[in-house]
Amino acid sequence: MMPLHLARVLLHLLRGLATAGLLFPLVSAARRERLIRNWSRDLLAICGVRLALRGTMPDTPALIVCNHVSWMDIFAINAFRPCRFVAKSDIRDWPVLGWLCERAGTIFIARGRQRDVRRIFQGLVASIHAGERVAFFPEGTTSAQGKVLPFHANLFEAAIDAGVPVQPYALQYRDRAGRLHPAADFIGETTFVESMLTILRHRDLRAELIVLPKIDSAGTHRRELAAAAREAIAAALEVPLEAAQPD
Repeated sequence: MMPLHLARVLLHLLRGLATAGLLFPLVSAARRERLIRNWSRDLLAICGVRLALRGTMPDTPALIVCNHVSWMDIFAINAFRPCRFVAKSDIRDWPVLGWLCERAGTIFIARGRQRDVRRIFQGLVASIHAGERVAFFPEGTTSAQGKVLPFHANLFEAAIDAGVPVQPYALQYRDRAGRLHPAADFIGETTFVESMLTILRHRDLRAELIVLPKIDSAGTHRRELAAAAREAIAAALEVPLEAAQPD
């Protein structure tokens, strides 16, 4: 069955290319959002990934942050309510998906470039003021399930400047028995293609998105917001706080 599933993924990617290239320039923002949501749901379904939501998606402006496990994270979140993501520039080089992420509004940031951070920070504030949903992964890279890496605090300043709360999400991938599924981990030297093939071989993942209480940004420092968000996400994932600290 692997060749069949892989063929379906490739056809779905081609469908995404056609939709982003031909339809996105012609349709309204609301229609584009529906297309992104449905395409993301279909991609995960083809990969055998089921979706589960705990909590209620926010309707009011907020800066959304989430732990980072896999390349699937963007699509798991977009399957419920599409966001404009900030992601590391490496993602732009992913086959097909990198271009699709860019067309969906993803903002790419280069590691270690402070000028990039300042430019993107200003853009995030403007996007939030314009009513867009903005999200990023403050770990800055993926981490194995059962661990939450230190959060980079820089971009949390956007919530303070925009006058909106921080909205934490916690994301985990489990098997049918409810255990954390190792096939979801996208770490180390694993390539995107290797990860995709691993997921297609298993086809029994459940992506569970947990919407946590908002964190008020008024009168706080970005480091305080980062620490509070990290603590909330680690607690929701049942990762002991000690295990969530830097090595």
